[in-house]
Amino acid sequence: MEKKTPLYPWHESHGGRIVPFASYLLPVQYESGVIAEHNAVREKAGLFDVSHMGEFAIAGKAALEALQKILTNDFTNMAIGRVRYSLMCNEQGCIIDDLVVCKMDEGRYMLVVNAANRDKDAAWIKTKLKEIKLDGASFEDVSDKFAQIALQGPLAPAILSSLSNTIPEKYYTLIERGSVAGIDCIVSRTGYTGETGFELYCKPDDAIALWEKIMQAGKNSGLIPCGLGARDTLRLEASMPLYGHEMDETITPFEAGLASAVKMNKDFFIGKEGLTGKEKPGRIRTGLKIIDRGIARENCPVSVNGKNVGKTTSGTFCPHLKAAMAMALLDTSIAAPGNIVDVDVRGRIIKAETCALPFSLI
Repeated sequence: MEKKTPLYPWHESHGGRIVPFASYLLPVQYESGVIAEHNAVREKAGLFDVSHMGEFAIAGKAALEALQKILTNDFTNMAIGRVRYSLMCNEQGCIIDDLVVCKMDEGRYMLVVNAANRDKDAAWIKTKLKEIKLDGASFEDVSDKFAQIALQGPLAPAILSSLSNTIPEKYYTLIERGSVAGIDCIVSRTGYTGETGFELYCKPDDAIALWEKIMQAGKNSGLIPCGLGARDTLRLEASMPLYGHEMDETITPFEAGLASAVKMNKDFFIGKEGLTGKEKPGRIRTGLKIIDRGIARENCPVSVNGKNVGKTTSGTFCPHLKAAMAMALLDTSIAAPGNIVDVDVRGRIIKAETCALPFSLI
């Protein structure tokens, strides 16, 4: 049975079209529609309920060592109040999940993971902590202690400034003991839209009050509530990978184009041995601009002269780019920008052109 976020009553009473997603009931869109919500975030601001995301706490004298061994990135030079993107791989070097690590204090970290992977990730981390015998690192799933709200768009800083004087100045930083409209919350300058923005973590009981205060503050700036539909079109237009599409437990970070989050010079991390020698993969995440009429969604075969060269992983019409775009896992030999490929969309062949990621404005 699907769960409800603390903001569910607000969505239901304000025209949110509710759908099941990652074991939660969430709005896919509001009456304004996906395109209007998408453009609001690109041009003004949008507000998202992302309370379904998972949050973990890892703390103790061995917390840093735990992160170093379980995750692919390097956290040794990470300052308090910084946020860092990372991957968690299995022994074969394929991706269990992507996540962000927030350094709250020395020896105390918060991990934010994908909603659909929360239980899997928690079980993996707890098992690995036991296997590598790190007694000085505690783990707790604290997801139910937080509601999470994302304010995204070019006007987000001005809207938030009208409600708070605890605003992180730099991208991928946070203030743990922040306050917005008098409500205690973690204020993080992060997001999943390709725009400037913030993610706010508050107590579940404070979620509706915080949401409504932000909506009121942004009313004259064009702020509107946004659902899962716009969240997906925005992240795809910004060429941001999504777990279950551009990455999963059969795809390596190098294939997914995420080498920057993998530090092979570390002495050890789970998956390093499996990744050694695979730094130059035979396939890689690539952009596609659809030339013919049509939209290529996920899992459409891609071919050149009748030979299969890969498959699409995500695709949609991108409202701001005003074009149908897709991401694909393609043979490296064909992945350079400017190659024409055939995409099989439910039996109909449409032409597409390979292009670099992230997508550029057309």
